[in-house]
Amino acid sequence: MAAVTAGSGAGSGAGGSPEATGGSTGGGGWRRPHGPLQRYYGPSTAEAAEAAPDPTDINGPHFDPEVFMTKVRSECPLGQLLAREAALGREIRALDSDMQTLLYENYNKFISATDTIRKMKVDFRHMEAEMDDLAANMAAISASSARVSAALQDRHRRGAQLAGVQALLRKLQALVEVPGRLRRWAGAEPARALRCHARARAVLRHYRHLPSFRAIEDESHAIMAELAQRLRTRLREETLDPKELTECVEMLLQLEEPAEELSEEFLSQAGGRLEAELAALEAELPVADPSGAATTPPPPASDILDFVDRGSSAFVGTLCQLAGSYRALFGGDAGRLEPFAAALAARYFALLERRLALERGLGDTSLLVRALDRFHRRLRALLELLPAGAAAAAALVARAARERVDRYLRALQTFFLGCLGDVRQALAAPRPPGKEGPGLPDLLATLAASVLGQLKAVLAYVQLFTARDVAFASLPYFKGEFCVTAVREGLVVAFVRWLCRTARGFADGPAERGAPAAPPALLLLLARLCLDYENSTIGYILTLTDEQFPPQDSGLAVTPGPALCAEARAAAQRLLDHYVQVQGAAVAQMLRKSVETRDWLGTVEPRNVRAVMKRVVEDITAIDVQVGQLFEEGVRRAQSSDSSRRAFSVYSSSRAPGRYAPSYTPRSAPPPLGHPGSPRLPVSVLTGIIKISLKTLLECVRLRTLGRFGLQQVQVDGHYLQLYLWRFASDERVVQGLLDEVAASAAHRCLDPVPMEHSVVELICERG
Repeated sequence: MAAVTAGSGAGSGAGGSPEATGGSTGGGGWRRPHGPLQRYYGPSTAEAAEAAPDPTDINGPHFDPEVFMTKVRSECPLGQLLAREAALGREIRALDSDMQTLLYENYNKFISATDTIRKMKVDFRHMEAEMDDLAANMAAISASSARVSAALQDRHRRGAQLAGVQALLRKLQALVEVPGRLRRWAGAEPARALRCHARARAVLRHYRHLPSFRAIEDESHAIMAELAQRLRTRLREETLDPKELTECVEMLLQLEEPAEELSEEFLSQAGGRLEAELAALEAELPVADPSGAATTPPPPASDILDFVDRGSSAFVGTLCQLAGSYRALFGGDAGRLEPFAAALAARYFALLERRLALERGLGDTSLLVRALDRFHRRLRALLELLPAGAAAAAALVARAARERVDRYLRALQTFFLGCLGDVRQALAAPRPPGKEGPGLPDLLATLAASVLGQLKAVLAYVQLFTARDVAFASLPYFKGEFCVTAVREGLVVAFVRWLCRTARGFADGPAERGAPAAPPALLLLLARLCLDYENSTIGYILTLTDEQFPPQDSGLAVTPGPALCAEARAAAQRLLDHYVQVQGAAVAQMLRKSVETRDWLGTVEPRNVRAVMKRVVEDITAIDVQVGQLFEEGVRRAQSSDSSRRAFSVYSSSRAPGRYAPSYTPRSAPPPLGHPGSPRLPVSVLTGIIKISLKTLLECVRLRTLGRFGLQQVQVDGHYLQLYLWRFASDERVVQGLLDEVAASAAHRCLDPVPMEHSVVELICERG
């Protein structure tokens, strides 16, 4: 017993049999919860994958009774075996109890299911019997249907034969009625008569060997011959619109009339109608003077857009419709159509050019562009039929655009001349005492701004010809040659060159007899305008033109900007040279008269400076003020340290460097006067005028004979000029040298060369 007890104790421990882990709650026996259900459903997939095959696991799928019994007998003592036997008995009884409970709970369901199955078997037997009856009925119906189908087919064959006979009778009746129908419809509905004859013609030809059919055919041919004659008469004598003409010719072709003759008559009829359209357009144009006298034609009754609209809708639309009809009627035979249409299109282009020539004024450029665009768009349909006219149409549009650009060039030239006239009038206008007019900087700013603004406005108008929404802008001419040749070279470059030539003409061109010479201030103003063009304006307008009219063809020759700037610089230099000559000649004339009209031998002792010398200084000062308004004189040498010369300031406030601020702002605006980059005179204007004046004085003194007091008067005048003129020259040594020559020449021509004391000369000059 002790051994049994020990074995039982050992078997019940953690290291005992694998089945002895946890006993039953009731009697200490072992029972796994839900064992039957788990054995019925089996282990889960995860558990089966994780657990290794164990033949001793009584609840496992790999259980082996022999292996289990061998292991139990070898490992468990007797007491544990007895306990295990008792536990298995309890489990068997528990399972029997569970099965009885399950049976009692589901007994009614088992009984109901058995009854239901029994009833379903009975119903199935009934259904099989009914299906057999139905199959027998279907076989009987199929036999009846076959008999009915055969009867129907027989009836259908008889009906088809009857319908064929009836159709044949109807066709024969229709053939008999053909002449009557043709006679009835030939006058009012010829197209219907033609369709009727076309349907009956093949049958009549096929059975014409039968006398009855031959008679019907002969009568039908006679009626169709009369219809063809009426259509011919209508085609020759009446004026038909394009639709009626097409229908008439089409019916004649259906009547098997000769196509060669019909094509000639079609073009003749179409030509008459198109000639009428052209005559209506030509009636709107003024009649040329038969005498050939150059008279201004009256203005047209309508604008160019209305003229193009009428021409496009009437002539071009009709020509396109007739050309399309001709192609549809006579196929690809275009040997007559193309010369016919080309001649009429050439006449229409000539009329349009005559109308465009009447657009003498600038008017509304957008209206002209819209008219040309509409003309080009409406002409596309015609050009698809007649490609040969594309070049002429494109050339017409290009000529109209070039003509408008040329008119804009002439308008710019006229505008510039008008601005010059305003400037001359402002310079020549009398000034009331105490009231000053506009200065030269203001006049220059107004002139430059007006001209540049007008040029920019013209470029904006011309740019309408290359707008994206304009159809003809896609032509090669407007993408290349128009931008370069017409706009850049023909408008902008031509205007700049003309402006430079016009400005230079005031210096080069001889003045007409009786015509007033250009005022010196105008010469100075134009010189500054040309220098401004050289420094900034030319580059700005060329850049603006290239931006607004970018050419796609870079192979065209263009005038470089430096070449234009050189022309502007040369014009400015020529104007300044002429200004120096004019002003120097005016001062020299005063000095010449003052020398030639004075008695230098019998003159009295000098007590004052002569008035003409004061006038010379005043005029030189005024010229200096005038030049200083537009130019920076440049750097002068400092005053000499010679104590014999006194610094007597005659500068006015206007001589100080001013600022020239033009109203326009170019891309590279010119710097103001006084700025290191503002235009400097290449040669001092005042120096040139003084040299001309003093050389004239020198020549005049060399031709006179002087007495003592005459020499002293020249000495006083020379010292006075030396005191005031040195500050106007770029180098005072020039003035000093010329005055020394005058004094030496006077001493040489003097009969009694006794000079005046220097202190007395200074006193007289200070007092003067």
